[in-house]
Amino acid sequence: MKNFFKYAVLTSCLLLNLNVNAQSISLLQQGNPTSIRGLSVVDDNVAWVSGSKGTIAKTSDGGKTWNWQTVKGFEKADFRDIEAFSDKEAIIMSSGTPALILKTTDGGTSWNVKYSNIDTAYFFDAMDFADKKHGYILGDPINNKFVLMETQDGGETWAAYNNPPDALPGEAAFAASGTCLRIVKGAIGISSGGTNTRFIYFNITLGSWQYDPLPIVHHKSSQGAFSFAMAENSCLFVGGDYADDKKTDSVAAVALPRLDATLNYYPVKTGPLGFQSCIEYIAGNTFLSTGTPGSNITTDGGKTWAKIDDTSFNVCRKAKHGKLVLFAGNGGKIGIFKP
Repeated sequence: MKNFFKYAVLTSCLLLNLNVNAQSISLLQQGNPTSIRGLSVVDDNVAWVSGSKGTIAKTSDGGKTWNWQTVKGFEKADFRDIEAFSDKEAIIMSSGTPALILKTTDGGTSWNVKYSNIDTAYFFDAMDFADKKHGYILGDPINNKFVLMETQDGGETWAAYNNPPDALPGEAAFAASGTCLRIVKGAIGISSGGTNTRFIYFNITLGSWQYDPLPIVHHKSSQGAFSFAMAENSCLFVGGDYADDKKTDSVAAVALPRLDATLNYYPVKTGPLGFQSCIEYIAGNTFLSTGTPGSNITTDGGKTWAKIDDTSFNVCRKAKHGKLVLFAGNGGKIGIFKP
């Protein structure tokens, strides 16, 4: 009987390894001189990317072919995030000065400026929408308050959010993948880094902002929680130190809900292999993450991780309506996840 159980456990481990080894990422595009950090996958056919040097690209066939463009008049803009709603409609935001928000309704043929701010204190990090009309943009703190912009008309107009969260001295967010800000079931969530790394979220039950320290490496401007993703009953955070991207200690954490509507946080002991700038929820207990040292997968809700690819990417996103998962990074790299 003992040998039977030993055989069963060994077989299960081998099957798990085979399943993980079957996961891969195939390159679709590379060689374009742009650093891509914005990625929005609408469905199994339509996706958009945005990057440095005013670059935008769109696919309508699941990534097989891409239509690249440089937005006229914004050739020096660094479009760090993009939110797409169809093959016709998308919104892009730029980091740096001026802080910009542009929108297209004709598939990228023309882009209209919806917000512009030449104040050098403004630096946009990420954008997310609760639905097609209601969205937010997060920016680095000014006067110990995170910048938070809001639209209620699909990005046509933007205004400062009337109750932005507090920031500690030296705390900021990372414009690395557009995923340090997420709107989950109408609630705002932010992962931060720098001198402190926290999960900042508006608790609808309590009616107030919550500020929870995260067990992820911090203290330096290059360290902290770069990204988070939420499943039905858990939330995973990834980050680390982009200046020391091979460091594996304290690069991931798991949050589980408590009965009082707050969260418990646990460090991941066997986490992703190095710095990760983005994490994305796939299905069940499966999450993907990526960063400059490569991409990783967990199939048990973050308890254990396995590396699936060595290629450097900045961002990975799953289709809002479908199963397509794409990756994007420096040098115009775009990859597709093969489950």
